[in-house]
Amino acid sequence: MNVLIQAYDYAMSHADELFTATQEHLLLVLAPMLIGLIIGLPLGLLSARSRVASMALINSFNGLRVIPSLAILFLAIPYFGLSFQSAVIALTLLVMPPILMSTDIAFRSIDPLIREAAYGMGMNNRQVLQRIEVPLALPVILTGIKTAMVEAIASATLAAFIGAGGLGIFIVRGFALYDNAILLVGAIPVALLALLTEISLNALQRIIQPFQGHRSSTLAE
Repeated sequence: MNVLIQAYDYAMSHADELFTATQEHLLLVLAPMLIGLIIGLPLGLLSARSRVASMALINSFNGLRVIPSLAILFLAIPYFGLSFQSAVIALTLLVMPPILMSTDIAFRSIDPLIREAAYGMGMNNRQVLQRIEVPLALPVILTGIKTAMVEAIASATLAAFIGAGGLGIFIVRGFALYDNAILLVGAIPVALLALLTEISLNALQRIIQPFQGHRSSTLAE
């Protein structure tokens, strides 16, 4: 309990620094997520459509998952230096696999009969994708996005090792000074951000699921 009180006192005395670090941390998460979605969603759709593309993409990005985030971070340093860009590149490579693979699985798992029914109603390829496939695939895609975002929130703490900011600066400082209270000032907000992300995306999935079931049953009829 004393450690929590000390952590609270430290956070209050460094409120401006904590606010800035939180902003930096959110940026370190949102920038890679945006890039990951822009690249990962189309690649996931391509992977679902083509067996050759699937083998190449899934194997490549699965290989990235075995490389520690810190290792990717330090590999980017010789090219981009100790910078925000290095952290974003490393985190983008981290979030890409779950986004790509969940998108691939989502579109592959759609019943072919549903597509046939949509085409039978006179829809073209674009309409089937936008009105049928994307809504049906969305809950599974959200699972991948949730996994990617939680991993990014946790791994963004490593950016502090290269001076890119974020809540990790308190964790690094806490380790350096052997002070658990300072460490908690960084660790607790990171845990809360991850928990809030998990709860929010789970709620969004629950909202989408009934709509998905209604659309499937309507087409089946």
